[in-house]
Amino acid sequence: MDNELVKRLVWSGLLAATGALASIVATRGAAVVFRRIYGEDPPE
Repeated sequence: MDNELVKRLVWSGLLAATGALASIVATRGAAVVFRRIYGEDPPE
């Protein structure tokens, strides 16, 4: 993997995947907190 373009593509893919995973985890965590505070589902 000496090609700079391949390295950049791999980095971009890892960054996108990590960002998406963090977003999902944050959304679910916030929903759990909202449900515990208000006892109902969060608004959409």
